[in-house]
Amino acid sequence: MRITPLDIQQKRFGRALRGYDREEVEAFLSLVATAFEDLVKESMSLREEGQRKDEIIAEHRSRERALQETLVTAQKASEEIRDAARKEAEIALSEAEMQAEKIVQGAHQRFLRIVDDIHEMKRQRIQFEAGLHSLVDSHMKLLAAFRDAGDEDPVEFLPGRKKGSTDG
Repeated sequence: MRITPLDIQQKRFGRALRGYDREEVEAFLSLVATAFEDLVKESMSLREEGQRKDEIIAEHRSRERALQETLVTAQKASEEIRDAARKEAEIALSEAEMQAEKIVQGAHQRFLRIVDDIHEMKRQRIQFEAGLHSLVDSHMKLLAAFRDAGDEDPVEFLPGRKKGSTDG
């Protein structure tokens, strides 16, 4: 059974011949009722304050959960961004390596063409030198023949003409 301050104030005791002093008992009951009323008010106040604090704690926990979820989401987003950047860097590096390989291959092919051109020019030079040497030799022989012949007709010494021929 719950006792209220009103119960204490309205409580009446039976009379006995040798009982307690009635005024003293009533004064004490009044004092107890006031103290009890103060305690009930304080208890209610503390309950209300406890409920407010529970609500605040619940709100803080909700915020904490939201912050944790946000943190997890941010970490995942960060990892995804990092992975995407890594993949993008790998792709860019791969493309750069392929382009570098193409450049190297192009340069190598150009180098081979230049080397082939140099070899061809050397071959042509050797051929030209041989032809020039042959021409100079034949002219030297022709000049020597002119010197040896002295007064003879120089037309007879031309290549493709026979001595004593009268073609012309």
